[in-house]
Amino acid sequence: MNENPILATVNGKEITQKDVYVFLNELGPQVAMQFQSPDGMKRVVDELINQELLYFDAIENGFDEEETYKLALEKVKENVLKQYAFNKIISGIFVTEEEINEYYNEHKMNFQTPESVRASHILVKEEDEAKKIQKEINEGLSFEEAAKKYSTCPSKENGGDLGEFTKGQMVKEFEDAAFSIEEGKLSEPVKTQFGYHLIKVQYKKEAEMRSLEEVKNQINEQMIMLKQQEKYLDKTQELRSKYEVKMNI
Repeated sequence: MNENPILATVNGKEITQKDVYVFLNELGPQVAMQFQSPDGMKRVVDELINQELLYFDAIENGFDEEETYKLALEKVKENVLKQYAFNKIISGIFVTEEEINEYYNEHKMNFQTPESVRASHILVKEEDEAKKIQKEINEGLSFEEAAKKYSTCPSKENGGDLGEFTKGQMVKEFEDAAFSIEEGKLSEPVKTQFGYHLIKVQYKKEAEMRSLEEVKNQINEQMIMLKQQEKYLDKTQELRSKYEVKMNI
């Protein structure tokens, strides 16, 4: 069975299944997903046929002999050669286990997960109103029901849940209260620029250090990028002494 079947022929030139896959890969995964069906594949083949028709028409009309085309082609060749030269400079770069371990030990603070809380709140305009709601909750009304009934924040639809957040993401007064009260406890009314909040912390997470295994790939990629940049800058600095460079700014 042919592993690369011919799907169409235009003026003797074959369009194969591999051509379709190459075209889809260039579109990116999200766009390519729209063509993952028999009808989608047919649309791709139709597009490849259209492109070949344009190519043969351009050759027949001598577009490849026009000066504008030749200039554009030279520019493309120049850019491809630049990228090819860059790839040759940075090829073969790798990072050792020892380098990864050393980097991790020297930059541990970069891999620390900060302290966080998950909290819900009820937001109202007046302190008296907040205290009234607080009393109702203490007398048995659930926090979630109170949020849906009284809160002016859109989070009311989720029972006041704001999700998990770290320091620096909320206004200071709210943050100070959220990180200081105990899990499951209801705060006193907290005043901010938005009004008065009743806050309930669902859970807290202490700051923790991510393990070397968790961040090894991240460190490897980061160090390879740094080495590539260093090698590239070293090479271009060397070439500045070989070729004349003038700057007019």
